[in-house]
Amino acid sequence: MTPLLEFEGIPLQRLRRRTLAGLAGWAASALPPEPPIESDNVTLTVQAHETVAVVGDEASGVDNLGGVAMGLDHSPLGTARVYGTEIASLERREQFAFRRRIGYLPAGDGLLHNLTLRDNIRLPLEFGNEVRPSEVAGRADVIVAQVRLGKAAGLRPAQANEEERRRAALARAIALDPELVIMEQPFDGLTDRVAAELLEVARGGELAQGGRRAVFITGQDIPVLLRPRVDRMLRIVQGRAVPVSHS
Repeated sequence: MTPLLEFEGIPLQRLRRRTLAGLAGWAASALPPEPPIESDNVTLTVQAHETVAVVGDEASGVDNLGGVAMGLDHSPLGTARVYGTEIASLERREQFAFRRRIGYLPAGDGLLHNLTLRDNIRLPLEFGNEVRPSEVAGRADVIVAQVRLGKAAGLRPAQANEEERRRAALARAIALDPELVIMEQPFDGLTDRVAAELLEVARGGELAQGGRRAVFITGQDIPVLLRPRVDRMLRIVQGRAVPVSHS
């Protein structure tokens, strides 16, 4: 079975992360890589229905994985494939179209600050052929309710607190009900209760095989409360992904 997400021979510590500023940042060019250092390369896969977390300190390069998978950051070696496709190898227009099939919650939130949280959530619904214009408002209302955003949906990001912005960013990521959700540092600054709630929303419910969606999480750590809901957790040590026991 083809993995939903696959990294093969990615030299994390040779990469430098570029800044993602809202959805427009998806078209940003990757910065040149830093000089090579001695380290191993990361190889791992995420199968359908799996929740996989990869953690590491700031120097580990773990924050590059999401960008490499999305074709936003360039890796000088190795490949990253989503649904069997290397996004970075596609033409620009094809990249934009392909990314719509992936739920992506970037570090911070990536929200557009001139729009309300609700309008940020509507963006993926309005641009593309997946949803009829007459259905957009209703779909947005359902997603707002799903992430329990409430009245805060009418606020702009600068008016909302960190939890509300994170709920809105996740809502936008799952708006088109993707098979795979990539989440960068999604739980920073949140209580364990809220973090657990958002992880369950990202998973999209339960099937016999696991979560309805596959979820790939990167960050410095995962709250202890969430670890039983993570199928595999790995820590980046000297550029290598080392399995972490839940115990």
